[in-house]
Amino acid sequence: MQKTELIFIPSPGLSHLVSTVETAKLLLQRDERLSVTVLIIRRPNDNLIDNYTQKHSSNSNTNSRLQFINLPYQENSPVSTNVLFGFIDNQKDHIREIVSNLMKNSSHSGDYKIGGLVLDMFCMKFIDVANEFNLPSYVFITSGACSLGLIFHLVELKYEHNQELANYRNSDVELSIPCFSIPVPAKVLPSVVVEEGPMSDIFLNYFKRIPETKGIMVNTFHELEPFAIEALSNQNKYPKVYPVGPILSLSSDDEQSSHQGYDEIKKWLDEQPESSVIFLCFGSMGSFEESQVKEIASALEKSGQRFLWSLRKPGGESQGVMQVPIEYEDFREVLPEKFLERTEGIGKVIGWAPQVAVLSHPAIGGFVSHCGWNSTLESVWFGVPMATFPLYAEQQINAFELVKELGMAEEIRIDYRRDMRGEKSSEIVGSGEIEAAIKRLIVEEGGGRVRNKVKEMKERSRMALMEGGSSYNAQGVFIEDVIKNAS
Repeated sequence: MQKTELIFIPSPGLSHLVSTVETAKLLLQRDERLSVTVLIIRRPNDNLIDNYTQKHSSNSNTNSRLQFINLPYQENSPVSTNVLFGFIDNQKDHIREIVSNLMKNSSHSGDYKIGGLVLDMFCMKFIDVANEFNLPSYVFITSGACSLGLIFHLVELKYEHNQELANYRNSDVELSIPCFSIPVPAKVLPSVVVEEGPMSDIFLNYFKRIPETKGIMVNTFHELEPFAIEALSNQNKYPKVYPVGPILSLSSDDEQSSHQGYDEIKKWLDEQPESSVIFLCFGSMGSFEESQVKEIASALEKSGQRFLWSLRKPGGESQGVMQVPIEYEDFREVLPEKFLERTEGIGKVIGWAPQVAVLSHPAIGGFVSHCGWNSTLESVWFGVPMATFPLYAEQQINAFELVKELGMAEEIRIDYRRDMRGEKSSEIVGSGEIEAAIKRLIVEEGGGRVRNKVKEMKERSRMALMEGGSSYNAQGVFIEDVIKNAS
């Protein structure tokens, strides 16, 4: 039996690595002919990465055909996004050497072939390494099909139609985009592509190279984004699309063991009625200035709904980039006076939250979210309806898709954005907007339509991964194509 090894290269950071490893594990479980090597680009002193890889290396269920290779440290840890891209690209020589050694080992062994490189969307320059060794390259997209289709469209506007994308910044124009069934307002386009400066070109050039690959794995499933997937699949200029998701890290053991306060959170949730609690959580970079925190607090108090709020402090700014949020020593420094006392019994404010464990709890009835794609898929998987409060990256387009395209979320805002350069936001979302969305979400007569759609999609997300399901089949086709292309 001819065996095939795939080399995965994720971007730096735990979230990208987790998505990559979960994808690799899924493929390994499907076909014993496959093995996977993951090349890890680490920032210095990234203990979360080290702990994660050690745990999975020692796990007898996954380690037999899955190995990790740490690329050499670089002296300076990236701070700005621009520097981060350079930090990734500078690993090219190291990756070339490792691929060369793996190719030699394969040749000497004769038992297996190298099937190609599977690249994160920000590692596209390593296509050159694959080409040097006459290996196929594939790309793994951690966001959804609508987001991918949007970026493809913007690449086309910029490089084929010579449009200046910065003209869309703060524009009231609506765009006709093949992956959406309705017009898309320019105000929900990702900041990085409409702002002036070099970042737009750097970002779009990565996606410009995707047609050079043999295929695109996307972390979505056909039942969630049928229009977008079919639009992508029907365009011959793009590689074959494999909707293989939802790919999620659903083991809450890691979260719980690393979260000292989880037992207290669970105890509180256990005391609440089923589907009665609004969970507010805004991702690894999610934080707000004091004025916005007070508006959210006012909305929660006025709504009268039970809530669990993950509230984190802005990490400040360094070299023009917002840093990772930190924990408050005392929530009273930012919340309205006596807020904690007035909401005692119906609400709980916490720091970092074990999101999977919370979303899976039966007491959770709604999710106020930044609309990161991973969080979106988790909310669908657990059947928890969302209210949209996007902050950065592609979250505005995700919010638009959820509210307008799919009708699967209530809108707080779809075009709000947090400035990730550390500048203070001049826009504040008022408590009235937030309160109204929370009430629509949690009160059955208001949020019933959305809630029913999400519950239906919960079942479809699980069926997609079962034998005979759409994503199960797509995974199988991907594996067969990899083996065929390697032969």
